[in-house]
Amino acid sequence: MAGPLLETKLHIPGLRRALVARPRLSDRLSQADAQTLILVSAPAGFGKTTVLTEWLAEAPANGHSPAWLSLDQRDNDPTLFWTYFVAALDRASNRLGARALAILRSRQSGTEDFLTTLINELQVVPNRFVLVLDDYHVIESQDVQEGLAFLVENLPAQLQLVIASRADPALPLPRLRARGRLLEIRAADLRFTPEEAATYFNGVMGLSLNAQDIAALEARAEGWIAALQLAALSMQGREDVAGFIAGFAGDDRYIVDYLAEEVLQRQPDDVRNFLLQTSILNRLNGPLCDAVTGRNTGKAMLESIDRGNLFVVPLDDRRWWYRYHHLFADVLRARLMDEQPGRVIELHERASLWHEQDGDFPEAIHHSMAGKDFERAADLIELAIPAMRKDRQEATLSRWFQALPAELIQARPGLGVAYAGALLASGELTGVDARLEEAEQWVSTTAGGGDEGKLTGSIAIYRAAQALAVGDTAGAMTHATTALGLVGKDDHLERGAASGLLAIGHWTNGELGVAYGLWSDSYSNLERAGHHSDMLGCSIALADIRITQGRLRDAMAIYERGLEVAGRHPTQMLRGTADMHVGMGMLLLERGERDVARQHLLTSQKLGEGAALPQNPYRSRVAMARVLHAAGDVGGALEQLDEAERLYVGDFFPEVHPVAAVRARMWISRGRTSDALRWARERGISDEDELSYVNEFEHITLAKALLAQHRAEPSDDSAGRAIALLGRLLRAAEDGGRTGTVVELLVLMSLARQRVADDGGALAAMQRAVALAEPEGYVSVFVDEGKAMADLLETLAKQGSASDYVDRLLESVGTETHQTGARGARTRSTRGHSTPAQQRLIVPLSERELQVLRLLSSELDGPDIARELLVSLNTLRTHTKNIYAKLGANNRRSAVRRAEELGLLKDHHINHQMW
Repeated sequence: MAGPLLETKLHIPGLRRALVARPRLSDRLSQADAQTLILVSAPAGFGKTTVLTEWLAEAPANGHSPAWLSLDQRDNDPTLFWTYFVAALDRASNRLGARALAILRSRQSGTEDFLTTLINELQVVPNRFVLVLDDYHVIESQDVQEGLAFLVENLPAQLQLVIASRADPALPLPRLRARGRLLEIRAADLRFTPEEAATYFNGVMGLSLNAQDIAALEARAEGWIAALQLAALSMQGREDVAGFIAGFAGDDRYIVDYLAEEVLQRQPDDVRNFLLQTSILNRLNGPLCDAVTGRNTGKAMLESIDRGNLFVVPLDDRRWWYRYHHLFADVLRARLMDEQPGRVIELHERASLWHEQDGDFPEAIHHSMAGKDFERAADLIELAIPAMRKDRQEATLSRWFQALPAELIQARPGLGVAYAGALLASGELTGVDARLEEAEQWVSTTAGGGDEGKLTGSIAIYRAAQALAVGDTAGAMTHATTALGLVGKDDHLERGAASGLLAIGHWTNGELGVAYGLWSDSYSNLERAGHHSDMLGCSIALADIRITQGRLRDAMAIYERGLEVAGRHPTQMLRGTADMHVGMGMLLLERGERDVARQHLLTSQKLGEGAALPQNPYRSRVAMARVLHAAGDVGGALEQLDEAERLYVGDFFPEVHPVAAVRARMWISRGRTSDALRWARERGISDEDELSYVNEFEHITLAKALLAQHRAEPSDDSAGRAIALLGRLLRAAEDGGRTGTVVELLVLMSLARQRVADDGGALAAMQRAVALAEPEGYVSVFVDEGKAMADLLETLAKQGSASDYVDRLLESVGTETHQTGARGARTRSTRGHSTPAQQRLIVPLSERELQVLRLLSSELDGPDIARELLVSLNTLRTHTKNIYAKLGANNRRSAVRRAEELGLLKDHHINHQMW
């Protein structure tokens, strides 16, 4: 965020001195423990804020930690809204939401990832919170509304959310109402009762009205508190109270206008002018009011009107910041426009200058916009851009740009380029081309300005990113090359960006050596620029290339260096740290060190997504799927892949290992060859395709499926087709220097030659594979092929090619074959012959549901069970819902009790070593 948070937005309004106690409402709120959402919905002036303030004053005594967030139009920026949301919670419990906030600030992370982490953090907090979102009706952003709906649907018991709004929010209210999770307090509940109105008029305001007068006012105002308050102010000092009451009529808007006029007319001229001129301000303090009015009485005037109950609300305990009651402010602004229209622009200009000097650029820009001083607004926006970008407030930037006249942006190419960048950062391509074309046109018609070179370089970088976003690799490489020729040698950040974009182009084309050199250059420039998280992003690309080149040791060194970079910044949660552990885990799995690999993946998970790049949620789940699959847990592996697809976040990196192809390989390993072949057909992958690096993994997957088909149907030609495809792939990989891929292809070629009784060809391919694999310590690429691989390795050993490496491979293949057989026997036994307890169920529980059920009977809570099973909370909820349905239970306790009655917990035992 540009500048610090406004503490006044997080301040719980203090109890007013002239307050009518309303225990009927406070008691109702206090008894709503079972409801996770409280909605206080009524038009302006019904006392929503006052009722909630009175109730929260008692909240600590009721065991709740109270928190407050006053919303305004600026909070339609999703990043700003959720930053303040977490800050409000943090006031109630120190450090709560720190991990989630780190995700929010991690540039490309989705709102759902941030909210999931926040929910998980709340789940483990021992105390309960109540958070009020005041004036929620100002929120119009669909992104904010959708995010809050997701939060409300998954709200943990530790947080009770209260929404005060003039209109019903876009939330699933009918569903919450049906579930008994919603308490609603509406205008009919908030209206003063006759007794409360009498207390206010006679006890608080000292008017000595009789019951008939009070009833007349109450009937005409229909309990509307703001109207009654304005009426009371108008009657103070009036002799003809009866006449006033008799003429008190009209609808809400006219009542307010009439009474505001009555109140304003009774004020001294200096007070009245002060109220009108300062009505343009969202928040007021003494110096700001002095700057706007040109006088030096601001602090004293605010204190005076506060004492006089003139609709001013203190925003902090020191009574330094105030705001006007919204309804009163609306009327004041209308009067200002009627009486002093020529001064409005001047007042906004003064307010803008004060906020700029105070360092609050967003508020300064707001007043410049309101005063139609767009030139000044543009100047301020240019100054604010670096901080706004740093804090990911692209939505606010875009809103500002949209509010500026088009001709102004055209005349300021820096703004146009920044506008394009804000759109690209938000994943929005519409409008990018127009903004960049305008900047290019300006450059082409400007000479000698001095900024053309730097601006042209920035345009070229955004053009490269735009091209990659639409799949135009060649265009991206052209623009990135142009940018490198334009960006100064000392502009390390821009050079790092241009080198990285060019590297992606070469990488996508399979030119790994050139790509590696460019990524190394990008890494060095980012290091000089101090962009450490981006250095870790480069590390992922560098390691991926080395792995494909068959240089596993170099790849491990890259990840270890990445952890060293993260270790040099222990006070901050460096984005990318978790990704280093995922990469190391995959390398260790390839070396056959499955347990250590799993520990690295768990470490990545514990660090949290705040320490991860945006792609880590899906990449880490693909990695865990491979670990689980290697351990024989196919169901768990496939669940991880489902989660990976749900959490997929693309970037500009070539997607050379698609999740669907990884799933197809797991199907093949478990005999579901037809499913794998169907995937290939739907994907449009054929053994006759023209080959490319980007599709190489998918074509290898197809070759594995053809070999599996030949094992099932030896009479067809699938083995021959596989051999032909593997031969073409092998030549392409060798020409491209992709030694890691060559090792895998040689292993498959050996198995294929074995299938067609070409023992010599099979042995020759295996000898080459072993020779290339041994220096780097490959294990899984051999072990994953099971008994057929054991036969080939044994033949290799018998023919005098034995070595310690081959012996280790034979030992690993033998161990895996034995364990897989035992697991297969167990699985077949479980599926083919259900236990007596299972037979008593109409629909038996699946193996995974039995595992979940066992953990439900433990002391673990939901997040702990999800972590134990390595699944998301959403997946765990799905399993739990299925268990309840099959057992005829409606909660955890009854499900466990029913399972004990059926003997399911006695019949089923979990092998915890699997997890």
